[in-house]
Amino acid sequence: MKHRAGRVELICGSMFSGKTEELIRRVRRAKIAQQQVQVFKHAIDQRYQVTNIAAHSGLDFEAIPVASPAQIAEYLQPNVTVIGIDEVQFFDESLLPLVETLAKRNLRVILAGLDMDFRGEPFGIMPQLLASSEYVDKLHAICVVCGEEACRTQRLVNGEPAYYDDPIILVGASEAYEPRCREHHIVPVRERISTPQISR
Repeated sequence: MKHRAGRVELICGSMFSGKTEELIRRVRRAKIAQQQVQVFKHAIDQRYQVTNIAAHSGLDFEAIPVASPAQIAEYLQPNVTVIGIDEVQFFDESLLPLVETLAKRNLRVILAGLDMDFRGEPFGIMPQLLASSEYVDKLHAICVVCGEEACRTQRLVNGEPAYYDDPIILVGASEAYEPRCREHHIVPVRERISTPQISR
């Protein structure tokens, strides 16, 4: 069954908010409707299974690991009508024109990814995807500190908040990350040791 008009759906939020679970739910429903589905994920994410996307809840769905948007175009089957892409925050800007091209070919493109990095700042190409998608769903987790809705991802190093200047990308799960609300999200700035000025 071909869609009469293409569209882009973006599922975003913090870690543990159910983004991948929602992506899996949508592509499974498309399969039930006998639509041709193909799912991709960034190859950097090998936390659970190499050839599946997997939610923290245990749900999974077959997916092709790719390192670049060019590989998505290469592996895309001609009869596909629904495309799912997980962990879109890891892809570079070349994903943007590809997504537009797929939607213009009357395909339904479902994307899922983190809208903010561990610093609480926009993650990669997510701002452009938020602006250009027809449908955007921002999901929330539960703050582990107070139980309120969590919109941010707290990175932990040895149980302590990661510093602002730590690397942006560090693939991990509950051992390295937890959901936090705005109030309890902590990103310390590393203190600089000043060198004493020597008078001459």
